[in-house]
Amino acid sequence: MYYSYEEVMKYIEDEDAKFIRLAFRDAFGVQKNISVMPGEMKKAFENGIPINARNVAGFQGCCCPCLYLKPDPGTLSVLPWRPDSGKVLRMYCDLYTPEGEVFQADTRAVLKKAVARAKKAGIEFRFSSEMEFYLFKKDEEGNPTRIPYDTAGYMDIAPADRCENVRREICLTIERMGLTPERSHHELGPGQNEIDFHYGKPLKAADQMITFRMVVNAVADKYGLAADFSPLPLPGKPGNGYHINMYAVDRDGNDKARAAAAGILEKIRDITLFLNPTDASYARFGNSTAPDRVNWSDEGRSELIYVEDFNGRTRAELRSPDGSGNPYLIFALLIHAGLNGIENDLILPEKMTEDGQLLPGSRKEAGKLAMASSFVKELIPEAIIQEYTRF
Repeated sequence: MYYSYEEVMKYIEDEDAKFIRLAFRDAFGVQKNISVMPGEMKKAFENGIPINARNVAGFQGCCCPCLYLKPDPGTLSVLPWRPDSGKVLRMYCDLYTPEGEVFQADTRAVLKKAVARAKKAGIEFRFSSEMEFYLFKKDEEGNPTRIPYDTAGYMDIAPADRCENVRREICLTIERMGLTPERSHHELGPGQNEIDFHYGKPLKAADQMITFRMVVNAVADKYGLAADFSPLPLPGKPGNGYHINMYAVDRDGNDKARAAAAGILEKIRDITLFLNPTDASYARFGNSTAPDRVNWSDEGRSELIYVEDFNGRTRAELRSPDGSGNPYLIFALLIHAGLNGIENDLILPEKMTEDGQLLPGSRKEAGKLAMASSFVKELIPEAIIQEYTRF
């Protein structure tokens, strides 16, 4: 939804907001922000608010000393955990150069370009997310420990599931911010949780994931806990996955998800570095139900891509990404890989379960594949590739 400057200022007045967080993200999808007073919003909309970009991961090679944050009015929301009087609002921003041009190494801009390419091709993608995280206790000084908040297991209930109230508050908080959580439950690991989201357009779905991580951390801290989205927080226990569900249709409403899935299978090794950017990401592969091979099936076990036909539509679920990935880059690459499958009429091979080529076994191997890939080089700015391939 678009709001004019006047509508934003009225909203700020009606909500008694005293601070507006102008949020953006680094190359890895970690949220950053600056806070401004309401009187700065006219400047923000017209010219942008300057930031020193060279201290931000992925922006070090920026040719200009300052970049400018321009807010996206459609992302305006209240931070519910802040005071009722003198509220704090949050708006996601796009990054611009001093000349007013889009900063190409902004991963939100990378996703926008992918969406524009899909629109030109007459293809609409929708994504939903299933994000896992652990809740750990803190010590007396407030530092995170490796002690899980409970010892419950998959879909257990209270009192074994002590995380239930935390998940409930996370979902209610997200809903108050205009997002759409679908379901939540306890996961396999002790203190491990999952919250799933409805399908959305790519940009909104990516914004939603950044907001989600912020809310989880804030609510966990309120309970005296620490949230952990890392790929393998506890040795010998299930890792945290970031499962991504995808629909794809053409302008006539024809289902294109299988062709898109075939395109992703073809490019997955080239793009794994950006779906799994940490060393721990590769320790998760093959652990518990996490995939470690380039395969697919309709069985829903430990395959890389699970394909399901339901109510006349095909859903493709990619199960290799983890929570350390940047959703803007992930969705952008999945769109481009999916278009590769659709435009080249690729067909999924015979159902693959245990068979299939191995995914990269380390971040270094994934980095070599990415650097050698013309597909990646064509789509991802050099500054981002360099940041991801620092070994």
